[in-house]
Amino acid sequence: MNKLVIGNWKMHGSPADLWDLAHAVQRDGLACDAAVCVPFPLLPAAHSALQASPLRWGAQDCSVHAGGAHTGEVSAELIARLGARYVIVGHSERRVALGESDALVAEKAHRVLAAGMTPVVCIGETSAERDANETATVLKRQLAPLARVLGRALSAVVLAYEPVWSIGSGDAAAPGVIADTLGLIERTLHFQAGMHQGAMRVLYGGSVNPRNAAAIMACPGVDGVLVGGASLHPADFLDICRAARRMANDREMVVIQGS
Repeated sequence: MNKLVIGNWKMHGSPADLWDLAHAVQRDGLACDAAVCVPFPLLPAAHSALQASPLRWGAQDCSVHAGGAHTGEVSAELIARLGARYVIVGHSERRVALGESDALVAEKAHRVLAAGMTPVVCIGETSAERDANETATVLKRQLAPLARVLGRALSAVVLAYEPVWSIGSGDAAAPGVIADTLGLIERTLHFQAGMHQGAMRVLYGGSVNPRNAAAIMACPGVDGVLVGGASLHPADFLDICRAARRMANDREMVVIQGS
């Protein structure tokens, strides 16, 4: 399976930026599965700029409601009509600033799947929770509603482990920490949902850049990365995609040599 690189533009970007990215992809090619998740007003521009390219696009949130009288909300169905492939749900910035609960995040993931798209569900601990040795407790709590609400459909989710203390700090989690935490996530999913290794894609997010992307994606269990600030720069984003391709090639070489 190819590595997956998803860019989260947060509240940045413009139609011109999307066309710049599309031209860079056309010029340099795309070395892996990749997408950019943009603010709602940029979804039509993403459709126009990227529809002829291998780069997919998505949104950064959706409503928990399927439709109806919910002023200011944007349903997963409306997002899907603009050709989006992915929707990020449960990002820590929304969990913290808007008080989104684990149960709400699971319901949003359900809405995304029902609309025919892939939810990218973010989980992760804060620095205080890490320092209190509560990482396992927090991740199990965040995963439990997903297993309960989605059941077997959980395998269609992309899970993004984003330690909150790493996001925007410039310091990604150490490879050993990433590997250990993803091992914990794997064991938790096996216990909560009966899922086995490789049943779903698991990404790492948090201060990913072209300098550390290869080391991160070399960690056992990492199927790709969720990229913040670096995804706003086409050259950096495509460098990370090339690193993803190299990791996939290296893994294929190991399999061939061991067969």
